[in-house]
Amino acid sequence: MERILAIDVGAGTQDILLYDPAQPLENNVKLVLPSWTTVLAGRIERATREGRPIFLTGNIMGGGPCVSAMKRHVKAGYPVYATPKAARTIRDNPDEVRARGIEIVDAPPALPDLLTLETHDVNLEALAHGLAPFDVTLPERYAIAVQDHGDDTGESQRKSRFRLWEDFLHQERGDITRLIYTNPPCNLNRMCAVQEDLPGALLMDTGAAAIWGILQDPIPAQYQEEGFIAVNVGNKHILGMLVQGERILGLFEYHTVLCDTEQLAALVNALRAGALDNDAVRTSGGHGAAYQPDYRPGAGFDFVAVTGPQRAMAHGLDYTFAAPYGDMMLTGCFGLVAAAQRLLEGA
Repeated sequence: MERILAIDVGAGTQDILLYDPAQPLENNVKLVLPSWTTVLAGRIERATREGRPIFLTGNIMGGGPCVSAMKRHVKAGYPVYATPKAARTIRDNPDEVRARGIEIVDAPPALPDLLTLETHDVNLEALAHGLAPFDVTLPERYAIAVQDHGDDTGESQRKSRFRLWEDFLHQERGDITRLIYTNPPCNLNRMCAVQEDLPGALLMDTGAAAIWGILQDPIPAQYQEEGFIAVNVGNKHILGMLVQGERILGLFEYHTVLCDTEQLAALVNALRAGALDNDAVRTSGGHGAAYQPDYRPGAGFDFVAVTGPQRAMAHGLDYTFAAPYGDMMLTGCFGLVAAAQRLLEGA
């Protein structure tokens, strides 16, 4: 079995595992660092304070904090320029990018004090440089998780993202082994951008990596065949899934900021009962809900396992906090490694 560099890219952090089968997993190198969108957001905020123009170049990456910082920069009266590819970090539709006051250009403008920022979800050069003093080298196999909304041209990001989950349930029959890609579909443009930067990388959605990671905890794993509910409470999104064997029978996705403990319990209970309505979830601010046609509510799915950086929302509920190998923040990385191993073994 080969070494694997697993990186789970979230809105707040990038969680990193240098998996080495030659040593106990607990001794593998692990890092929790700010995600690049968070890093760039901080640099944009400093540029706003200094009144500097900004030029974005690179590839599609996660938006979130850095896009919010760009909006504030423009609102403060300072320009933002972006190459066509980097501009898709903001929106896929260039007209929508321009409507936000950002100019799309092919080359950096000749302006004094111009701040140039590279847009990438993964920066192996920076990681290798940081690890070099410890004589740690990076593996040559990469498994990366990002949250991909898909190509949102012509519709909202919420709808485009949840359509991906609906397609997974109906076209792939919820088969969890289909959640990792050697070649991601072309409409998953953020995953494709990572693979363009890192040829040969295996790709997953962050939510999928978390579900695979929960299954590496022996406590929820013992309920896998009879069925249980897995919940990832991320910094931006909550993903809940009905897991049975190696199939997902139903799921919902919701914005974390719009949820609290009571709402989380209501969503989980309704998911179990087969009563979550897609339109109702969207109307209340979520992404949606969907089920397999063959899901029949009844006995079972009483056990609930929760992971994610905002899992404190589940305090007081009769849920189990999943922490594979004793490290909750690396849940997605453990899931990436497990899914990658399964894929490579079958290759």
